[in-house]
Amino acid sequence: MPEIDALFESINVRDLLAGHDLNDPTTPLSAPDLRLLINRLESHSLRIKSKVQSYLIAHHSEFSELFATCQDAVSRTCLISDDVSDVLQLISDRPIDVEIRSVVDEITEKTKELKLKRESLDLVSAIVGICEALQETKEALKGGRFRFAAERIRELKVVLRIGEEEEGEPVAYVLLRKEWSDCFDEIQEVLAKFMGNAVRFELDSRKLRISYQLSVGETTGIALRTVLEAMEVIGMLDYGLAKAADSIFKHVITPAVTHASTFLAVEDSSKTSGEITEAILKLEQSSDHKLEDVDGDAIYSGILKVVKFICSSLCFGNVTWIHSFGRLTWPRISELVISKFLSKVVPEDASKLADFQKILERTSQFEAALKELTFVSPSDAEGRLSKYAENVEVHFASRKKIEILAKARNLLLQCNFTIPQGLATRNASFNPDVVESSKHIVRLLFSSEMCVVSEAASQLMHLVHTTLEDVCVSSARVASEFYHAARDSILLYEAVVPVKLEKQLNGINQAAVLLHNDCLYLFEEILGLAFEYRASFPSSIKEYAVFADVAPRFKLMAEEVLQRQVQLVISSLREAIDSADGFQDTHQIKQFESAKFSIEQVVFSLEKVHMIWEPVLRPKTYKQSMCVVLESVFRRITRDILLLDDMAADETYQLQRLIHLMLENLSSLLGSLKSADETSRPLDDLIPSLRKTRKLAGIEFSSYTELLDMPLKSITSAWESGELFSCNFTRTEVQDFIKAIFTDSPLRKECLWRIEDVS
Repeated sequence: MPEIDALFESINVRDLLAGHDLNDPTTPLSAPDLRLLINRLESHSLRIKSKVQSYLIAHHSEFSELFATCQDAVSRTCLISDDVSDVLQLISDRPIDVEIRSVVDEITEKTKELKLKRESLDLVSAIVGICEALQETKEALKGGRFRFAAERIRELKVVLRIGEEEEGEPVAYVLLRKEWSDCFDEIQEVLAKFMGNAVRFELDSRKLRISYQLSVGETTGIALRTVLEAMEVIGMLDYGLAKAADSIFKHVITPAVTHASTFLAVEDSSKTSGEITEAILKLEQSSDHKLEDVDGDAIYSGILKVVKFICSSLCFGNVTWIHSFGRLTWPRISELVISKFLSKVVPEDASKLADFQKILERTSQFEAALKELTFVSPSDAEGRLSKYAENVEVHFASRKKIEILAKARNLLLQCNFTIPQGLATRNASFNPDVVESSKHIVRLLFSSEMCVVSEAASQLMHLVHTTLEDVCVSSARVASEFYHAARDSILLYEAVVPVKLEKQLNGINQAAVLLHNDCLYLFEEILGLAFEYRASFPSSIKEYAVFADVAPRFKLMAEEVLQRQVQLVISSLREAIDSADGFQDTHQIKQFESAKFSIEQVVFSLEKVHMIWEPVLRPKTYKQSMCVVLESVFRRITRDILLLDDMAADETYQLQRLIHLMLENLSSLLGSLKSADETSRPLDDLIPSLRKTRKLAGIEFSSYTELLDMPLKSITSAWESGELFSCNFTRTEVQDFIKAIFTDSPLRKECLWRIEDVS
């Protein structure tokens, strides 16, 4: 209706209010404007109605047809609705869709059952086929058809997926695999028995026999080649040939290496009806058995002859069989040649290395011949003989290293860690004639003192110096081995000697102090090695050659051994002093004799230590160690005496006698300490308790100054004057001593107060 549309589009409010500005939002419409607008809109409305009416009248026929068409469509829709209602009514009365679904489900179930039965039938057929194949294999094995049986075993291995088992497989497959495994074991055992009969070595006649027609039980006339083919098919060549290879290596190849000069292999054969039934290798005595095999020609030619016989007579030239036999025997053959020949012809002197080239060439030719026979695969790992020979310089150094370490070990194990009788005294030890000829006296490198050491230590360092001199003139590889040999020799002392002397170290003896001196000597010598040799070492050795890390261990060991000896001596002396029972009641004869015996035991032990230590230890070390021991003795004795809580006059007299007895018997020991070294420091300073002991007995002091016999006032005056303090007495000791000797009295209280008051 384009006319009507044009009419509606012609209505424009702006045109109806043409005289008014509608763009200004602030200007309101006036009442006249609104009346005008209403009138004009009514006029337009009447015009539109007139137009619509005219349009409907003009198109009356078209509208009539349209309404008739609509009425017809409605009638048809009602008919369709009635038909659909009838269909729905029919379906609701009879549910055919349920029947159809039931039929479809039944068809699906039957299809699945059919498929499952077909699969089951196929599985049963396969199982039956496998069972028949296994049965055929067993029958073929019993009938001697080994090649057929082996091929069937190989095929069934693929069918049964041996080695590829999965979870959830049918139980039948598990049982079939077990049946296959039993069958495989059976054929493997049968073939191994045939191979055992095929290769035999007769010890009496020294013959290796290889039979070509084999029999085991009721199975006869089986060819050796057939057995080998069957073993190859099932992959048991190495297993089947292992026993034969071991027998040939043990009885044929080993004599060819160890007794090459007397070894002669002669091939022979046995025929039946013109056909060779047996191959024989005889081992005979060589007429040139007195000649020495210098370059290994007899060894290599003998082995080659045996290998060629094996390749042709046992392996029939088959490359796979030859390589399998070689894989079983070549590692052992090469090790045997190295241990019995090559290692023994390594030059003992570097000047003879050039002569070793002949052996190197012959070894290379031997390996090339084996590779040509395919007995040895052309891999680097199997060129072991040539590699060993080519590295002869290293082997030479390794051999020398082993010899050096063996020599060092023997030195340490054979040494008894004692000094000759002539060195048993200090004066003899440093006699110039004795020093010059003795291996036990050395001069320390840094302190320049003379020191008594064991023969093992002096000879060990001589061996180390000789080895390091060789390092300076050797090639880099040889020098490296020599350097490690020297270093390991030193470490051997640390590993071997303490274990060897374990029993002696738990007691007081000369071996222990010798070990102390050895460690001190080795400590200084090791520190000097770098200064003495490092500049002459090959440049490659200088980068890592070091000895300084080893030296402190020997210094520490020396100190530990000496301290252990000192503590053992002190412990022994304490036990002796303990038997005196604190020197109580010495005014009684029994107690006095017990205390006297204790003192005599102490003196005896000290004299024993004096005789052991003085000839061996350095004077300064001897003096320091003995002073430590004496200090512990005097301190313990004076402490026990001063701790007595009650002393009678007779008791103090007996205590003086005991102290006098001890000091008189130790006079020679104390005299040796004074002359032990050049230091002028008095013994009283080195042994603080010695002055206290002497003060108790009044030795080397003026009359009536012995503490055990001094009156109360004199003791008090001696403390106030500092005399007792200078003798290392403490205030408490003096006070307790006064309480023990003097009864309680005003004078004693006054004296104790005066002693307490002294600052």
